[in-house]
Amino acid sequence: MISEKAAIKTSKFLSLVLRHSPDSIGITLDENGYTDVPQLIEQANKNGVNMDLALLEYIVDTNTKKRFAFNADKSKIRANQGHSVEVELGYSPKQPPTILYHGTGKKSVDSILQIGLEKRQRQHVHLSSDIETATAVGKRHGEVFIFEVLADEMFQQAHVFYLSDNGVWLTDHVPTLFLRPLQQHEN
Repeated sequence: MISEKAAIKTSKFLSLVLRHSPDSIGITLDENGYTDVPQLIEQANKNGVNMDLALLEYIVDTNTKKRFAFNADKSKIRANQGHSVEVELGYSPKQPPTILYHGTGKKSVDSILQIGLEKRQRQHVHLSSDIETATAVGKRHGEVFIFEVLADEMFQQAHVFYLSDNGVWLTDHVPTLFLRPLQQHEN
């Protein structure tokens, strides 16, 4: 039986090593962000994180945000998006819905209204297709504020969008011209 506490701890660890810092435990990511599962398990255990294939399968199968994915034979695993290390996730450009959403903390609103949404250390800006998901994301940043993103207008002006395997819309930058502040949402 896998404990939820162990799964959450391991999921956070996977986010760190598969998105930002693979070298911190001595693993490498291929050009598509995958790493070898046996090597990941071995290096995690060497670094004090108890892990086995059953735990990895449980995390991939039950993570509500679908942050991780195996290849077809489960010999490799990767994070689906959110990398600060350079990887090519293999997503094809897609036409987005008319409106997407971005949840953030109220403290970031003034800066966003001046410069738009920037990817910063990540490879892409992350956008949601519904307000509920954007609100959940915004809660991680304090008092929630939601922006509407005029995604179809951006697309019509040659901005490129991708849809990750777990339903997150990705783009390089959202200029202020395409942002509409919504009313603040309660936490």
